[in-house]
Amino acid sequence: MMLLFKPSSTLGRRTKPRPYQSFSESLLLDSIEATEALTRKWISPDPSPSSSSSSSPATSSCSLSSIFSTTNRVEGRRFVELINSLQYAIQGVKLVNPESPKLSRAHNLITIAMKHLEKEFYRILKSNRRNLDPETVSVRSSRSFISRQNKISNVPKSDDADVMTDLKLIADCMISSGYENECVKIYKKIRGSIIVESLNKLGFENLSFGKVQKLDWESMEKNIKNWLEATVILISNLFDGERILCDHVFSTCVSVAESCFTEITLDSALTLFVFPVSVAKCRKSAEKIFSTIDVYQTISHLLPQIEEIFSYDSTSAVRLQAADSLKNLAEAINSMVAEFEASITKEASKQPIPGGGVHQLTRYVMNFVVFLADYHEPLAGVLTESTLPLPEDYFGHNDEDHNNNNGGETDSPVTTRFAWLILVLLCKIDTKSRVYTDVALSYLFLANNLHYVISKVRSSNLRVVLGDEWIANHEGKLSQYLEKYEKIAWGEVMTSLSDEGEIVMEEDAAKERLRRFNEAFEEAFQKQSTWVVPDSNLREDLKDSVTKKLTIAATTFFGKYHVETWGEIVRFVPGDLGNYLSDLFIGTGEACIIVPSLKPSDSVRSISESGR
Repeated sequence: MMLLFKPSSTLGRRTKPRPYQSFSESLLLDSIEATEALTRKWISPDPSPSSSSSSSPATSSCSLSSIFSTTNRVEGRRFVELINSLQYAIQGVKLVNPESPKLSRAHNLITIAMKHLEKEFYRILKSNRRNLDPETVSVRSSRSFISRQNKISNVPKSDDADVMTDLKLIADCMISSGYENECVKIYKKIRGSIIVESLNKLGFENLSFGKVQKLDWESMEKNIKNWLEATVILISNLFDGERILCDHVFSTCVSVAESCFTEITLDSALTLFVFPVSVAKCRKSAEKIFSTIDVYQTISHLLPQIEEIFSYDSTSAVRLQAADSLKNLAEAINSMVAEFEASITKEASKQPIPGGGVHQLTRYVMNFVVFLADYHEPLAGVLTESTLPLPEDYFGHNDEDHNNNNGGETDSPVTTRFAWLILVLLCKIDTKSRVYTDVALSYLFLANNLHYVISKVRSSNLRVVLGDEWIANHEGKLSQYLEKYEKIAWGEVMTSLSDEGEIVMEEDAAKERLRRFNEAFEEAFQKQSTWVVPDSNLREDLKDSVTKKLTIAATTFFGKYHVETWGEIVRFVPGDLGNYLSDLFIGTGEACIIVPSLKPSDSVRSISESGR
């Protein structure tokens, strides 16, 4: 605190009283002498004074040694303190004696000191590019632990932190001394070049919308990949670190910090978020949706950081551009999904799949939807309801049935949309099943395709999206298809041995029934020898089910009529039916090999004996 009067022992003297002026000038003189002493130690005249006209801070009328080097840092900070004290003393003298000759001497000393602080500020920024790398600064000063308001007092203790502190001391001193423009000019030049170099090293290419439109898909994917990698680094490290450094170095002048940060980063940041808009406005196709979602997801995850880093009014354009990018990308994603839905309904192939196997449309759609389900979290805030009508009313006109298979009214938009995509596919498959002239084969085709769909759902993230209830509902539908297939394909074989409620038929009538069974079995087998069930588990389950039903019917008939004495009429005994059916549903097309029984087989004999 500055004293306003001399000590009381001088008050009684009959001299002209100038206590405040004398003390202020005395204080100023002390500051001048202390500053000059340290200046003489570190500053020597430059042999080329004319070089002072150069705009570079590296050349001036005097030469300042590295007073802020690691070994001299204490001296450097003492130098700044002396200059601050000198400024304080100057203000005191100006208040009481603005014509004091000491002021001119003090101002000249301030000018010399500022020139060399300017040079030192430049040297520290230039020589500590690695220590002040934005990524290093960002990692060291994580916002998870240090708020912007407390960052100044909480910068971790390290060599890097010392460099940041030195820069802050010099910046504060220069700004308070009226050398703000010189300080800011140096800072913007050096720090701006770092951002530009970083962009170049990251391989990010600024492409106009016209250039993006002309890219082939391979080049497009490469550019998107480069953008994704560059954006994460730029936002999470470079821009974040630059904001932290600006806020720290210019903490006493927020307007300067904002001006520096804005000029250094604004153009690069805007360029960064213009590219996603170009991606969103490109020609829409389903193959591009995954890369588009990657871009959307990256911006969405980084948005809180973007809003914090670019929170200044002067950088609001970056926030708006990022938000606009998300909006355009969301619209593009919905458009691509809608186009994908439309492509399912427009698929016009009418050639039946041989053997009733899985249709290529089913494979394509389900593989696409499985990949899409991996993005179900980011898609939750993007997907809207479909506006496409179903090509066929696959589930009839039962609203309850429709809700069960389309997710229901209470499901999330992403669940409803995924269920809808699969429903559109199943409707199309239902339509394609009608190209088969054999109704049994039509149901086998439906079963194969629905089983493929369920398997894909069960083994992927679709299970998370759609839930176990969805799987259970569709497994019930699958069972209905299989039951209808068995009833139509093997119904005549099974009913051929029925005695239609008769207690015991005449032997001739029973033999005729057995002959009918033989013919029906062989005919059914021959017809289905080219049919397929691609999934091994479903194939075995279906063969076991058919074998079981046939075996029960045949065993009952053989035991009831003692067929062991019927000779060549016995062609397919109950115990061998499973062997005959073992090669079914693999699409070999091989004929059924019939071996007449010359004598009752063990299975026939055991049945006959058990019936006695």
